[in-house]
This record gives sequence, structure tokens and C-alpha cells, in this order.
Amino acid sequence: MLSSQSLKSQMSYRLRSSSSSSSIIDIECSALSKLGFFRNSRQLLSPFLFLPSFFSPLILFFLFAIVFRRVWCCSQNTKTKMDKEEDHHLAKFTVINDPLSLNHKIAAIRNAGPSKLQVIADFDATLTRYWINGQRGQSSHGLLQQGNPEFDAKRQALLQYYHPLEFSPTIPLEEKTKLMEEWWGKTHGLLIEGGLTYDAIKNSVANANIAFRDGVVELFEFLEERDVPVLIFSAGLADIIEEVLRQKVHRSFMNIKIVSNRMLFDDSGHLVSFKGKLIHSLNKNEHALDMAAPLHDQLGDNDGPVTDNASVKQRTNVLLLGDHIGDLGMSDGLNYENRISVGFLNDNIEKNLESYRNSFDIVYLNDTPMWGVVKLATELCSVEC
Repeated sequence: MLSSQSLKSQMSYRLRSSSSSSSIIDIECSALSKLGFFRNSRQLLSPFLFLPSFFSPLILFFLFAIVFRRVWCCSQNTKTKMDKEEDHHLAKFTVINDPLSLNHKIAAIRNAGPSKLQVIADFDATLTRYWINGQRGQSSHGLLQQGNPEFDAKRQALLQYYHPLEFSPTIPLEEKTKLMEEWWGKTHGLLIEGGLTYDAIKNSVANANIAFRDGVVELFEFLEERDVPVLIFSAGLADIIEEVLRQKVHRSFMNIKIVSNRMLFDDSGHLVSFKGKLIHSLNKNEHALDMAAPLHDQLGDNDGPVTDNASVKQRTNVLLLGDHIGDLGMSDGLNYENRISVGFLNDNIEKNLESYRNSFDIVYLNDTPMWGVVKLATELCSVEC
């Protein structure tokens, strides 16, 4: 039987004979102690002191496995907690009028798979934020400064006259539609007459108070990976929307098409006309699908519209995103089987909540980020993801 003195000598010898390995072990044990695994490093090290030195790598592997498992478990617990907190926060700004109907639609779309799904989205105040640093975000039409103060002032005067008429509850729809055609036609005429150029568009976007909602880019990337087409409908200007994507996102998406008013420029970069039918706030629907075109790589590309829109019409499940009840009409020309509509009620909540909740399947309040839609898209695509 070894005396305490000889035991200490043997322990000292063992440690010296594998000093490099033991010192590493001591360091690891010290780290484990700080993580709360052991009161001190020797509590873990002592059983291994009499093992041959060639066992040191196995001991280190064992220790690293413990550390990794502890850190992984902690990270998973933290992630789960954060997800729950995020869901709880989002729930405070989410209104669902008929949960049973919504769940039925989710199940039907999920069972059909991503190959049957398409996303239709409004641009201004839907994909983009309504408020930015306490100020009202600009629209794709409103941000444009054509570099000619006289014509900028004329367009502003048209806005002040026609905008109240657009939302007037006393004007019949047929008459209001004619007024919107009149407003858009005059505005486009001023842009041509005032000599709008490429550079004016680029500078306008660079200086604009416009930004995408948090989660929009992640939504686009998720849908692109699954070949789910996104149709962006806008009564604004397609060329400006593309420039906003270029400057704010710095990339293009193969699955995105834009249904909006598209400009035609001459060789010197001056606006000369508009392509196709006029799209205003009251007629942006699937009847304008022949205007759909992929994102252009640069300003001034005059490629024709894509001709494979029949394949889009075969996607009979729709996720629709908008900020006005009128945006529900974006799917009017589509013979869909299931449609989940998401409305963003950014302002005047008390006044409009009742009509929004009766019109949309899901309503997000107070300029909420896009994360709820990202989560919904994940549910809809979960079969093949």
C-alpha cells in the first residue's frame, strides 16, 4: 500500500511525464469549472492521472464532447426561448378573424406543395416600411424627383388634388376609376415633358426615405430556393422598384416579376414613353399579367415581357400580401383554389380594423416586420422543404 508521500510523488511523476498533455487537460478542466461543471479541475482530472500518456487525446476528446454538448444544449434552449418570445411579441400585433378557416387553407396549400403556390404582393407599404425613423416612408412614385423643380411642383399639385378623391367614400367606383386614369395619365405626361432621365431615378432612390420591412429579403430568398414565383403588383413605376431593389438589397431574384408601369428610354437615357396599359391604384390585378416582366439588370433595359405567364396561372394556390382592401383584387383574374390573404394595417387602426379583419385572413398591425409571413411561408412549403 502506497503512503501518502509516495502517492504524491507518483502523481507528480505522472504529471511531469505528460506535462504538455496534462497542462492542456488542466486548462480544459479549468474552463469547465468556470462553466459550472466541476468545483475544480482536479475533481475531473484525478481519475485519469495514473493512465498512460497515450490516453491523453482520448481524454481531451471526452472533455471537448462534454463542452460541445453543454454549449449546444444551451444554444438550443436559448433559441427556443427566443422563438417563443418572438412569437409572443408577434401575436400582440396579429389579428386572425377565422382561425379554423385559416388552418384549413394552410393544410390544403401545404398538401398541394410549393409547385402549386405563387405569391402576389403589393409593393408600397406592404413590402416596404410605412414608418422609417419616425417619418412616413416614401412610395415608389412619391420619391421621384426628376431634377426639374417646375415639373416636380406640378406633380405635387396633382397629388394634392387627386389623392383625397382616391379615398373618398362618396365617389362611385366607376367615376373614381376614371379619375385615377386621369391622374396617372397626367403624371406620366409630366415625367416625359419634364425630361426624366436614368440619373434622376438613381439619385431619387439614393436620397429617398424608403426601406424594406425586416424579413422581406429572407422571404424572397426562401421562395427563390423553392422556385415559388413572386409577382409584385404596383401602381407606381417598375423601373423605380427595380432600382430600390438594386440599391437596398444589392441583388436580383430569379423568381420575381413586376407588374407595374414600365418606362421606355432613348439612347441618351431620357424617358420617351411608357410601355403597355396604364396601371393605377384601382386596376392592378391579374388582368394586367401580360405586363409582368422579370427584374432587369440595369435601368433602360427594354426587354419584352415574359411569355410564360400561363405557367403562373397554373399555380392555383395564392399567398396575397397587401396594405389596402383593394389589393385583394390583385388575384381577380386568377382561377385559384386556395388563397391566404395577409393585410398590413399600418395606421388608423381603430378606424379600419373591423373592415380589415373581415376582409383578410391575417392582419398585421403597426407596421409589423415580415417575419410572420416568413413563418407562414415555411408552413406552406413544409412538405418538400
